[in-house]
Amino acid sequence: MSTVKLLITILQLLCGLGIIAMVLFQSGKSAGLSGAIGGVADSYLSKGKAKTMDAKLARATKWVGGIFLVLTLVLLILG
Repeated sequence: MSTVKLLITILQLLCGLGIIAMVLFQSGKSAGLSGAIGGVADSYLSKGKAKTMDAKLARATKWVGGIFLVLTLVLLILG
């Protein structure tokens, strides 16, 4: 295995572990059974959702997932 493939494989492994950790740290999107049935009403507190830790984790998960996808495609091309 060449050193480039080894480096990309290690980066892909770290991205995969990062995705797992970020998903586990996120809280659920609905408020239990009542959120699943009726939906969650907008409140004053939901206005600043973009600045919460969950929103930042969700955004980071998307970016790391995209990097994981690109690394997977690069490994496919190199293989």
